[in-house]
Amino acid sequence: MVIELLLVGVFIGTMSGFFGIGGGMILVPILLAIGFEIKDAIGISIVQMVFSSVFGSYLNHKKGSLIVGEGIFVGLGGFVGGYIGGAVTEYIPDSVLQFTFFGLLLFALFRLFFSKNHEDDTQTKTLNKGLLFAIGLGIGIFSITLGIGGSIILTPLLVGLLHYPIKKAVSAGLFFVVFSSVAGMISRLSTGTIDFTNGLVVAVASLVGVALGIWLKDHVTSKNHKMALLVLYVFALGMLVKKMWFS
Repeated sequence: MVIELLLVGVFIGTMSGFFGIGGGMILVPILLAIGFEIKDAIGISIVQMVFSSVFGSYLNHKKGSLIVGEGIFVGLGGFVGGYIGGAVTEYIPDSVLQFTFFGLLLFALFRLFFSKNHEDDTQTKTLNKGLLFAIGLGIGIFSITLGIGGSIILTPLLVGLLHYPIKKAVSAGLFFVVFSSVAGMISRLSTGTIDFTNGLVVAVASLVGVALGIWLKDHVTSKNHKMALLVLYVFALGMLVKKMWFS
């Protein structure tokens, strides 16, 4: 089991570093497949996300692809949005939230598909801090309701709507996960539902994967990176459809 968890950790870490995602969307189903209960799987995923997002954001910042000042505003918005989502979503029908999110994701993917391949080393995009906070706020509200990682919707919005360089958008997405995963960690610690033993095995292994994923991200063209992102987001869209109509 330990060897399996190490391999899974490296794989998920690579995905996190390359795509700028937390990895829970992929990790939880894998853990369920190898025999973990859902609560343990989610707890392990949260531990992994904290480690991979913090380490990955450090590496991205060191390489100059993460603009921390802007990322903090998105992250704080997501943090606040998560709490608002938890408070107001009980008054809004799930179907309304899901279809709104589905439409937002479709629109973001459409804009990402038709966006130009912005090269990170030739363009620097500075965005309004209030707008970034509002984006994080909205993403936080939806993601906390549907259990979908916020970075999945953040990256195509930054690229497709705000013309953010693709690789910097991926870095911002991973930085967003720092805030959401730490919030999740605090929540889980208060209820004592985290399997730290197995969680740390996956988390430590994921650090190797994160470094590999970021290296790969820095060595592919923005065009190829964009195509890989589109494949991932179509997969995410399929999972959302499954959750909405077939669960």
